Amino acid sequence: MADTGDVLDARHVGMIAREAGCRAAQVTAAAALLADGATVPFIARYRKEATGGLTDAQLEEIAKRRAYYVDLTQRRDTILASLGEQGALTDELAAAIDAATSKQELEDLYLPYRPRRRTRAQAARERGLEPLADALFVSMRSPKRPADLARAYIDPDNDVPDTDAAIAGARDILAERVAESADNRAKLRDMTGREGVLAVRVVRGKEADARVYEDYFEHRERADRAASHRLLAIYRGEREGLLASSLGVDDERVLDGLARGWDVLPRTPCGAEVMAAVADSYKRLLGPSIASEIHAELRARAEAEAIAVFRANLEALLMQAPLGRLPVMGVDPGYRTGCKIAAVDATGRVVETGVVYPGRSAGEDEKAAETLRSLVARHAIEAVAIGNGTGGREMESFARKALADAADVIVALVPETGASVYSASEIAREELPTLDVSLRGAASIARRIQDPLAELVKIDPKSLGVGQYQHDVDQKALQAELDAAVEKVANQVGVELNTASAPLLRRVSGLTSRVASEIVARRDAHGPFRTRRELLDVPRLGAKAYEQAAGFLRIRGAENPLDNTGVHPERYGVVDEMARALGVKTKELVGAPHLADTLDLARFVDEARQLGLYTLDDIRAELARPGRDPRPEFETPEIREDIATIADLAEGMVLEGRVTNVTNFGAFVDIGVKRDGLVHLSELSDTWVDDPRQVVQVGQIVTAVVVDIDRERERIGLSMKAVTGSGR
Repeated sequence: MADTGDVLDARHVGMIAREAGCRAAQVTAAAALLADGATVPFIARYRKEATGGLTDAQLEEIAKRRAYYVDLTQRRDTILASLGEQGALTDELAAAIDAATSKQELEDLYLPYRPRRRTRAQAARERGLEPLADALFVSMRSPKRPADLARAYIDPDNDVPDTDAAIAGARDILAERVAESADNRAKLRDMTGREGVLAVRVVRGKEADARVYEDYFEHRERADRAASHRLLAIYRGEREGLLASSLGVDDERVLDGLARGWDVLPRTPCGAEVMAAVADSYKRLLGPSIASEIHAELRARAEAEAIAVFRANLEALLMQAPLGRLPVMGVDPGYRTGCKIAAVDATGRVVETGVVYPGRSAGEDEKAAETLRSLVARHAIEAVAIGNGTGGREMESFARKALADAADVIVALVPETGASVYSASEIAREELPTLDVSLRGAASIARRIQDPLAELVKIDPKSLGVGQYQHDVDQKALQAELDAAVEKVANQVGVELNTASAPLLRRVSGLTSRVASEIVARRDAHGPFRTRRELLDVPRLGAKAYEQAAGFLRIRGAENPLDNTGVHPERYGVVDEMARALGVKTKELVGAPHLADTLDLARFVDEARQLGLYTLDDIRAELARPGRDPRPEFETPEIREDIATIADLAEGMVLEGRVTNVTNFGAFVDIGVKRDGLVHLSELSDTWVDDPRQVVQVGQIVTAVVVDIDRERERIGLSMKAVTGSGR
């Protein structure tokens, strides 16, 4: 959706450029496109000339920081208006507010003037004690006694019965001034952020309930060095009432710094009272306030890291290799209720279902084997996808034996996480209305091996098992990042217009859920699309949406072969020019690398059409390999048939497996024993690894050595660095 015309000033543009690692002109161009309603995938792919080739990551950063600075500007204007209404806006304060580059700076400056609940200092002001606070402060360099200054403010009718009460009220006013000083807050925030020590303990009497948090019963570490997964575990323990944490700094250093900053002279009578106010402020107001802010920053940092981990895992999961448009049989294993089977054709349409009961008796085994063989023969099945849940390994072994004579049929375990969520979803009911819920799961498993992206987009990413503390983070921020991840992958891969489901279509740049449903409805009513231009006949799909979406949609067997490529329709004309320059027809140029490689791209540069080498290079790549799928080739790990449970493992075994999840502390690998093994960060490589994703990704097949087995807690330790050529 286009913005309302908010414009960034030059200072903000410069800051965004530094944060995104680009030039100010690139930020300005990208911001203008974003304000006009262009999406990040569209700008990254089709507006490279305008942005100077910014990547999608840079564009996402620009979009986020742009939104931040637009909010900052709006908040600044609100604060200035409020201060003007209060009559508190001075030239100095206005300049400081205008110079603020963060929301925190703005709020610190506004804090003394912000409407608030009645405080002790406010009550003291109402009793007329502010002049006494001023007098105590300015009298620090004199021998004056506080009681002598306070005597004039005694007023029993106004709750000031004696000099002690008057001085106490004045100290409350001074304490609040100390706590609301933007300079004091900034300095303490910086010190606490750099030096603060996070101390954690178990809540007394909760030891038995808190066993899962045993590592944090007596825990201390520098807060700025605390790993995100530890922070999130600690904060979860606090929410559950099992742990308590505190954030500490050197109190004496803080008080000394505050005193020096205010030129406090604690050895004079009035100075001693001011120093008491400073100490009270730090203990009661400033310290807790800053500690709360730092906790919030730590939590935000930990959540951001956890969300980033989740997003990276989700992108890798969605980018897993597809088997392709082949007939597949999906099997959802089960002991008590049997193994549900769904055969799907090359387009994913369910053609037959059934239930088999292997393992019950010899008779049932033979009956199940015959069912598998007949389904394979009847529907020309080329792969059998078996859910990797309970009974999966046993069913895999059974299927391999039953189909031993069908050597060309692939039998593979497929992660079934989220299949049950899909089965009971509204999407599944619409797609498979005549199937029982349990059979829908088998169909989903079959489709996952055909095209993981197309099937997994139908499931809430939080149900796919690749998150870290996903329920402990800001859900709005998490959803935004996960949506961005799905959209990035969908547009990177490209979407087949005539077979894609509405959930997949709505992830295409420029398309909404409503428009995606209209596309499917139009397809159902009038048959497959023959050209991209026919999209303009879809209700609610206007010229802007067409511009944003068309290049990411593919039409297999289209009248114009360019409709099955990543070349945007707005550039079809230049492709025709290229073909004429080579003396061939456009159809002959598409898919002909020997011709595309001979093109002199400089001949087609046209600044008036914003047609430069960025776009021309992309066009040539598409002509050489039209509609290239960026995902890897399909492969499966070699799971040993003699190892099915943790009891079958022994230290020193070398096994293959598939990475199921990557966290900040390592990677989990499915080695076929119902419990994933952990390759700790330190066991990923012989060289230092800061981020596990530098070495492994979700879906990757790896080889690892079993180095530790805890059968009681069902934990398996693996090492990749102990294997030469561990990754595949």
